[in-house]
Amino acid sequence: MAKKLMISLVKVCLPGLGIAALMNCIPSSDNVNAVELKSQRLATSNPWSTASFPVENFQAYTSPFGYRRSAVGGDGWEFHNGLDIAAPMGSYIRNWWGGTVVKVGDRTACGTHVIIKSGNWQHSYCHMQGQVGTASGRRYMIDRPGGLVIWEGQYMPPGVRIGRVGMTGRTTGPHLHWTLRYSGNYVDPALVLREMFSQQKISTSNRNYSVQPQRQVTIEESKYIKDSGY
Repeated sequence: MAKKLMISLVKVCLPGLGIAALMNCIPSSDNVNAVELKSQRLATSNPWSTASFPVENFQAYTSPFGYRRSAVGGDGWEFHNGLDIAAPMGSYIRNWWGGTVVKVGDRTACGTHVIIKSGNWQHSYCHMQGQVGTASGRRYMIDRPGGLVIWEGQYMPPGVRIGRVGMTGRTTGPHLHWTLRYSGNYVDPALVLREMFSQQKISTSNRNYSVQPQRQVTIEESKYIKDSGY
């Protein structure tokens, strides 16, 4: 089977742009598809009109979802399982969708990270500032300068601050590595952001809507389970 190897161009945006301008800077699906991906249609009954963009002080999308050359040197290719969103060091990270914290950690390539489960969706936030501790048998992530303490088992509403951009783990600069999974399968976050923005535009232009219509989202399900982990 022929394999397509693509190097996606970096999308650079100016800080301070509105959500509409930010969406125009999301890498196109032609640039973010990984090697040998199966495209399928996923109908979701949960509207994303209330979901949150995950980073304050957005600067650029620096590495898209999919296969790429190693970010730390060498000629090898690796699967990048999320979307890298650059922002100044210390910028706050917001929870994308309401859910329960299922894991906090600080000893992997992700560095200090938080994983949240929202129904069939699981979203991970890597390279944050802070460290992990344990109290009364429960683990927590603490970022004292940022005024944040996040506990495993804690419910987090959409849009709430859950961390700050840092450089923990395997990283070459300050950014959020944001990963999405649906029923265990990786999903391209750029596609989700486009759908999210589409729903929010509908909500804004049709303020009399009491119920958002069900939407269709194209997701990319990888055949590979090995990934770079950051």
